[in-house]
Amino acid sequence: MDMKRTWQLQEAKNQLSTVVDKAIAEGVQTITRHGEPVVVVISTAEFKKISQPKQKLSEFFASLPSHGIELDLERDKSPARDVEL
Repeated sequence: MDMKRTWQLQEAKNQLSTVVDKAIAEGVQTITRHGEPVVVVISTAEFKKISQPKQKLSEFFASLPSHGIELDLERDKSPARDVEL
């Protein structure tokens, strides 16, 4: 099986179905333009896996003290400034 993972743009355009099939079966497919990587093609399953947060925001903030990070999240109770209208 061809394990190619880098495609020149013109080649990727001509073989888009193959690029997509390989992204699903083998993982990331990189497309280059003028020899420079410009785009990657990944499966929807892989995209969902990397784009989902690993934890809820509340869990993230709750875990900060265990990493030696202290946040003061108490609201400033000083009166609001006067604004002339």
